[in-house]
Amino acid sequence: MTILDDILATKRDEVTVLRRPQTRDLLRARALDAPPARDFVGALRRPESRLAVIAECKRRSPSKGALAPDLDPAATARAYAAGGAAAMSVLTDLEYFGGRVADLQAARDAVEIPILRKDFTIDEVQIYEARAVGADAVLLILAALPDDTVVRDLHDLATALDLAVVVEAHDAAEVDRGVALGVRILGVNARDLGTFAEDLDGASALSARIPADTIAVAESAIRSA
Repeated sequence: MTILDDILATKRDEVTVLRRPQTRDLLRARALDAPPARDFVGALRRPESRLAVIAECKRRSPSKGALAPDLDPAATARAYAAGGAAAMSVLTDLEYFGGRVADLQAARDAVEIPILRKDFTIDEVQIYEARAVGADAVLLILAALPDDTVVRDLHDLATALDLAVVVEAHDAAEVDRGVALGVRILGVNARDLGTFAEDLDGASALSARIPADTIAVAESAIRSA
C-alpha cells in the first residue's frame, strides 16, 4: 500500500457520507445557486515570459509533517496576493494535510484572486461540494483516476458548474493521457504520490509533451527563484 492508496481509501469513506441523498441534494442545490466563479484560467494567462504563480496554503503533509499548524488562511492569502500571486491553492483534506473547507472560505473572503480547491477528487459529489463552498477551480489527479471516462465526466461536470480544472500528471504516460483528453490546464507534479519522492528535472522534461495552447503548471519541488 502506498500513501496515495491510504489517502484514497479515506477519501472513499468521506464520499460515502457526502453521497447520502439529503447531503448530496443540498450540495448540488448550493452549487447551482453559487455566485459566479472567479476566472482561474484568465489569471494564469500572463504576458509572455511572465510567470503566473499559484501560491499554496498547506498546514502539513504526509511526507514532511507539520508545516504551518497555526496557519491563518486569510492573512496568508492577503500576503500572497500582495506579493503578486495569480491564484491560490488551498488544501482541504483533513486527515493527511490538516486542511479544511473553512481554510478555503477564509482565504477566498480575504482576497480577489481565484482559489483552487486542492484535494483528492474521485466523485461528482465532491465537484458539487467544491462549487458550493466557494472554490473557483478543482484538481483532478490522474494517478488517483485510472479510468479516463471518469476523468472526462468529472471534468465536464466541473466545467458545467463554471469551475476551472487542473488535471495533474506525474509521468509521461499521464501527461499523454491529459493531452489526449484535451484538457485546458495540465499540471506536472514533480512529487511521486506513491512514495512522495521529488524529481524536478524529470518533471521539467515532461513539459515538452504539453501542447503550446495548453496551460502548463509546474507542481512541487520548487524552492528558489
